[in-house]
Amino acid sequence: QGRLVESGGGLVQAGGSLGLSCAASGSIFSINPMGWYRQAPGAQRELVAAISAVGSTNIANSVKGRFTISRDNAKNTVFLQMNSLKPEDTAVYYCAAMVPDGWYWGQGTQVTVSS
Repeated sequence: QGRLVESGGGLVQAGGSLGLSCAASGSIFSINPMGWYRQAPGAQRELVAAISAVGSTNIANSVKGRFTISRDNAKNTVFLQMNSLKPEDTAVYYCAAMVPDGWYWGQGTQVTVSS
């Protein structure tokens, strides 16, 4: 269907920040709604942020006020800025694009927040 490639994950101390980037290519176009999912160990994958092609956003309550999603349609790129990170934010973070049959995910990038 296309390709989503995340970058920017890593290890950070609680209270710190990380910025994730996702480059979309192939059949995934700039008009697609985009999002970020995460999956913590032993937990269900959850949508944490989404953004429409025109920039309308939805943020999960658990990260409101701390995470910001944005996109650059000219570069087919979506971003997730994560501030004030908590240990419970530790998860694999997946870039996602809304396609006709649902969400399509990238390979994921690990974010680990130490206490």
